[in-house]
Amino acid sequence: MNNISWKEPTLKASRSLNLINDDTINQVLISLADEVIARCEAILTANEKDLAAMDKSNPMYDRLLLSKERIDGIAADIRHVALLPSPLGKMLLETERPNGMKISKITVPFGVVGIIYEARPNVSLDVFSLCLKSGNACVLKGGSDAHNSNSAIVKIIQSVLEKFRLDMNIVTLLPAGREATAELMNAVGFVDVIIPRGGKGLIDFVRDNSHIPVIETGAGICHTYFDESGDLEKGKEIIFNAKTRRVSVCNALDCLVINEKRLADLPALCQKLADKEVVIYADVKAFTFLNGNYPSRLLQKSTGESYGTEFLDYKMSVKTVENIESAVNHIAAFSSKHSECIISEDEKNISYFDKVIDAACVYTNVSTAFTDGAQFGLGAEIGISTQKLHARGPMALQELCSYKWIIKGDGQTRK
Repeated sequence: MNNISWKEPTLKASRSLNLINDDTINQVLISLADEVIARCEAILTANEKDLAAMDKSNPMYDRLLLSKERIDGIAADIRHVALLPSPLGKMLLETERPNGMKISKITVPFGVVGIIYEARPNVSLDVFSLCLKSGNACVLKGGSDAHNSNSAIVKIIQSVLEKFRLDMNIVTLLPAGREATAELMNAVGFVDVIIPRGGKGLIDFVRDNSHIPVIETGAGICHTYFDESGDLEKGKEIIFNAKTRRVSVCNALDCLVINEKRLADLPALCQKLADKEVVIYADVKAFTFLNGNYPSRLLQKSTGESYGTEFLDYKMSVKTVENIESAVNHIAAFSSKHSECIISEDEKNISYFDKVIDAACVYTNVSTAFTDGAQFGLGAEIGISTQKLHARGPMALQELCSYKWIIKGDGQTRK
């Protein structure tokens, strides 16, 4: 791979974005949404080639899968991003110093954003729309599992850019091999930030090896605590939805933590999970109540590996605790600080949970499946940040900006 093939052109393209007004950007996004719908069959044909090479039993299969309905949803997200106000040029601070020097702090793009992601071709369109709206060029490094899909999508994006006479290097798709990943992570001076989207292994690899600043997103080990005062009917629906809506995504439930005083309700809480063939790894106390009340082929005793695991599959662990303090301690020990939930009617316990739980998103009586930029009203998301510096939780337009200081004077010099 040519070490300078994409770097200089991408850097030049990122500078050109500073001169494009928001109206033009919105027109490009609306046109892209229309083109994605118009060329849906071409995208699906490319996606079928990728799907043919993957075992359907692989949890990543659902992430890789595109359909007309999913493409319609992606196009709707692009249109929504176009309708959002620009995050650029916002005045964050304005002051005048005693010497007459005027200082402003305004939002600006990062510049060039690199994305390393696994088998999720929708990310290509989500990332481009958010990066374009926030004035950033993007370098996409998708996984080999989705390379046909990503290639078809990027061709469509570049055709729309060409139609508007914009620099097609605003978006770049790198080859699928590891060499391209290494090059991206070492493109100091050409890439401003890298955002990995995928499982823990990918995120750890990028964080440990990148010479470019990294914003960690994606890994979700999510818990739901069913409190002593939890409502049974709410609990049934929340647990079922959080676990089974889409098992391959980072906001899916991995561990049900239950107060020991409510163990008699555990079979009822888990009943609907059997319809989806969810395998449960239960501790000794939970196993006793589920044994004979949950299909034996789907019930196993938990081990140390049952906790702190992001299953991305129809699997879930159950942990019994004495009280809310024990629940919080268990979550603290195994959480990835993504999304955690309490099902409770006790305001004191809810307040304690909200204050003490260290996670990007803390829920009360709501499924963790809502941790999503679109569901938060942010438009499409670029990822879920589990860090504390710069961005936390769903990352959208506002989080794809930095800021700079603008200083104006009339000949002032410093003594």
